Amino acid sequence: MDNSANRVRAVSAADDEKRLAAEAAAELVESGMTIGLGTGSTVAHLLPAIARRELSEIRCVATSVATEEQARGLGIPVERFDELSRLDIAIDGTDEVTPDGWLIKGGGGAHLREKVVAAAAARFVVIADSSKPVAALRGPVPLELFGFGAASTLARLGGEVEPRDVPPSPDGGTIADYIGAIGDPAALAARLEADPGVAAHGLFPPTMVSEVFIARGGDVERVSIPPR
Repeated sequence: MDNSANRVRAVSAADDEKRLAAEAAAELVESGMTIGLGTGSTVAHLLPAIARRELSEIRCVATSVATEEQARGLGIPVERFDELSRLDIAIDGTDEVTPDGWLIKGGGGAHLREKVVAAAAARFVVIADSSKPVAALRGPVPLELFGFGAASTLARLGGEVEPRDVPPSPDGGTIADYIGAIGDPAALAARLEADPGVAAHGLFPPTMVSEVFIARGGDVERVSIPPR
């Protein structure tokens, strides 16, 4: 009973931190902006925070069907990404973040679209609760494999990659996870990118990240990348 109650309190505290980080990041969004909306439980708090601001003439793209549906339900306009070439800001959560700004993203399987949106943004802002900062990336690292030849890609990548038992991504890809040692994330990223069957991996380099909002208890820490 006590363990169950402790778990409920921990989940509630983490959810409160996600909400605080999301609300702080929502203050960066201004009328007239083009905005990339991420995916996940932290972004689920971001969308109502943006909606409450009642901004005008914003244009948004979503990284998942779930985000698009929630945003539209809140009155936030969402359009196809092929109608925008550049975004003013993108805001998304993370699974892990190191002090120097490396991220692992894609626990929800949306990392291909999340990375495309982050790369298109002049400013990529990451929101996180206090469980996400880590001294070094631990993994697993999400992958999206091209559906064409997925079996051969998995064979090449070997036993360090396991497919998830989930439906294909919105772009038809096979979702999998790299479960081996990460070591140098830049070297692993290069290794994964070298395989033609890998559409995307969930390692996001510090060069892609502008700043990170980390909620700890009732406070929100705003960290610039690279740290100043």
